[in-house]
Amino acid sequence: GRALLILLLSATVSLLGGLIFGYELGIISGALLQLQTDFHLSCFKQEILVSALLIGALLASLVGGILIDRHGRRRAILVSNLVLLVGSLILTLARSFIGLVIGRMTVGFAISVSSMACCIYVSEMVAAHQRGLLVSLYEAGITVGILLSYALNYIFADVDEGWRYMFGLAIAPTAMQFLSILFLPVNPVKLSSWDSDCQKGLIQLQNTEDREVAKREPYKEKHYSFLDLFRTRDNMRRRTLVGLGLVLFQQFTGQPNVLGYASKIFHSVGFQSNSSAILASVGLGAIKVVATLIAMAFADKAGRRALLMAGCVVMAISVTTIGLTSRIAPLAMARDCKAAADPNASHSLTQHPLMPSASQAAVSPIPPASSAVKSQAGPGFAASGSLRRVFESTQSRAVVPDSSLTQKRGLVGQSKKETVESTGSPFGGAPWAEHMVLNWITLLSMMAFVSAFSIGFGPMTWLVLSEIYPAGIRGRAFAFCNSFNWAANLLISLSFLDLIDAIGFSWMFLLYGLMGVLAVIFIYLFVPETKGQSLEEIDQQFSRKR
Repeated sequence: GRALLILLLSATVSLLGGLIFGYELGIISGALLQLQTDFHLSCFKQEILVSALLIGALLASLVGGILIDRHGRRRAILVSNLVLLVGSLILTLARSFIGLVIGRMTVGFAISVSSMACCIYVSEMVAAHQRGLLVSLYEAGITVGILLSYALNYIFADVDEGWRYMFGLAIAPTAMQFLSILFLPVNPVKLSSWDSDCQKGLIQLQNTEDREVAKREPYKEKHYSFLDLFRTRDNMRRRTLVGLGLVLFQQFTGQPNVLGYASKIFHSVGFQSNSSAILASVGLGAIKVVATLIAMAFADKAGRRALLMAGCVVMAISVTTIGLTSRIAPLAMARDCKAAADPNASHSLTQHPLMPSASQAAVSPIPPASSAVKSQAGPGFAASGSLRRVFESTQSRAVVPDSSLTQKRGLVGQSKKETVESTGSPFGGAPWAEHMVLNWITLLSMMAFVSAFSIGFGPMTWLVLSEIYPAGIRGRAFAFCNSFNWAANLLISLSFLDLIDAIGFSWMFLLYGLMGVLAVIFIYLFVPETKGQSLEEIDQQFSRKR
């Protein structure tokens, strides 16, 4: 009974840790749509706000490893919960841009420590044949958290200062995780206590074979310094290469941007109002959850390596497809952001023709209070009017001040009328039909990309990282790789819009496709299969020179 309770609590801690992490990552994409109106955020300030979380997380990964190895995994999770509560309160009560940035940094620090400690704690707590499932549960939590954040973005989209509720609701799962972990035993592996904990009956989750192996072959806990990560001792250098390769490829295949700017990408594809773009993102979140559940089911059967490679292949194909479709029907991404920063154009909505064949009013994706439709939007906009009809009922829920709401509704209606007049039947005009198809291909490619990430890189990276290092340095090694993960995430998120300005949206995504191909080659050459092996066996397998 006690073992089952520990198993359930471990699962709860893993799931809630992921849920909080995903929620905080996803909530900003909808909150930004309101914050840029309330705080008149320029393009640069929006990027700073998105990246503040990453800066906090990066700082945490520099010091978190020491906290996890010195003071134990459980205490690290408890501390991160307290810090997260503070951060959420700062955000909920924020009155200035600086307050928002400090709040996001605090939250980033907390979720980074929690993410490392949860994965390590759970991987050490359970048997080899359950480890894939329970550590992947963390990633399932992340996807549920992202879905929840998108759903709440949608619910609070037309609530005045709805972003306060969005940020404040993170307090509930944090409190639940804090309570769950209070009932779990202290560190399962605290330098050579693995064996004694099993004998005490604290963790009778290992099956009898595991226990027999443990008795026959006593596992010697070794002590490592941080610099051992770069030495040939016990093949540590190769383990570090595997860890760094996985986290860097996870970021450089473009995942943070597809996630963080999901609403904006949907705007550009043609979901014109804030609410419908967020609603489309909710669909994306649902797909992510289903894909992660598939990964959980197969992590201990198909193995880590197979899922990683399969995921990378699909990711490479889908981002390449997005790149190619956006060459024909360009997406208006960076330009939207520039318009938002223009202070002289606060309350005007201008109408202008987009294509010679179909003149139509362009409704800016950014709320009118902070922008004007100044730049010529790409042909993708003109052709994507009928995509809006899918979410016609949500059209009027855009986040705009009351004064310009009627104006915006009128424009939407007007644009629909004009579109129908100028193109006849929806499939009559060739450019219309052609771009409609392309818009849907972009949408489906994005869904394929998200699914592939959630089956491969999403859960498997953290699972492999929590397995390949010896217990004595696991916290610091995980944190070291994690710091590169956050640094890469920060770099990609900060430079996304500038890079699109420089090389164009399509080239950006084709570059991500190339990175996906390189990732497949890397995994094939360097990442070993670890399914069904105890942490000690994995360590011994790595320690042998090969």
